[in-house]
Amino acid sequence: MAMSVHLDIVSAEGEIFSGRAEMVAVSGSQGELGIMPGHTPLLTTLKPGLIRVTLQGGKQEVFYISGGTVEVQPDIVTVLADTAVRAEDLDEIAAMEARQRAEKTASSRKSNIEYSQTLSELADAAARLRAIKHVKQIRKKFGRGE
Repeated sequence: MAMSVHLDIVSAEGEIFSGRAEMVAVSGSQGELGIMPGHTPLLTTLKPGLIRVTLQGGKQEVFYISGGTVEVQPDIVTVLADTAVRAEDLDEIAAMEARQRAEKTASSRKSNIEYSQTLSELADAAARLRAIKHVKQIRKKFGRGE
């Protein structure tokens, strides 16, 4: 049996995932972060993006988060997310529409504050679409097509 860490992903809505993982990859504020058993303790912020979880046995799960914090200990990883959703539950059409709205708003910005908000919305929509794309790739690779 491969070494693993206990992973908890929680948001304001409740617990999204709790279980053992061989590896966890998150979108940290300073870049991509891969976490494996025995990782050095760490506390950092997360930007909108994916959490890719490799479960025992090699199966992968993908989650979308809108941002949050991750605490890493040698044997436990806790993700406190603003919003967290299993990537397979995301609505691709809604994410594409949100991206289009944000792009349109960005081109007609009125103030720096509005522009910053629009960029945040654009990053959020892009992260949702990346999560959806990643799930589709996994399904295709493992023969679980749509």
